[in-house]
Amino acid sequence: MKPPPILETEHLRLRAPDLEDAEEVFATYARDPEVTRYLSFRPHQHVAQSRDFLRRCVANWAAEGPYTWLITRREDDRLLGVIDARPQGHRVELGYALGREHWGRGIMTEAVRAVIAWALGQPEIHRVWAVCDVDNGASARVLEKAGMEREGRLRGWSFHPNVSALPRDSWCYARVKETA
Repeated sequence: MKPPPILETEHLRLRAPDLEDAEEVFATYARDPEVTRYLSFRPHQHVAQSRDFLRRCVANWAAEGPYTWLITRREDDRLLGVIDARPQGHRVELGYALGREHWGRGIMTEAVRAVIAWALGQPEIHRVWAVCDVDNGASARVLEKAGMEREGRLRGWSFHPNVSALPRDSWCYARVKETA
């Protein structure tokens, strides 16, 4: 299962990245300690780190994933953030980040809905899921607004090195394909 390199919504274009996006990725979200607070990596200190990330993303599109899209404004391709889909058999896990200046505008909810719709439209996919740190209320609201249900607390699930050196509890959210 390989997703399309472009997904479009009313306001957004999710597109596969290329190496030329490195400066924008760095400037928009990858270097920001607030954006990366609950992510699994520390803020990028140099654009070369963003370029290495994009190099892996491009290679993953040529392989079996995970598949990363840059979230851009449909009208002018301005970079807003990133979202990825990690296929795992009959499941797809989501991860995302959004530039701080774009928070609170419904952008990530729209992007998450688009990826959920695409994934659950695949015959072999029956579950789309994501986790977020128990202290990351904004991410929890995104997942809920996108139609996912909180399934429970995963104890010691995720490393968020910008918060703690120890694994942290996460909320697990999912949306499951309706069966007749």
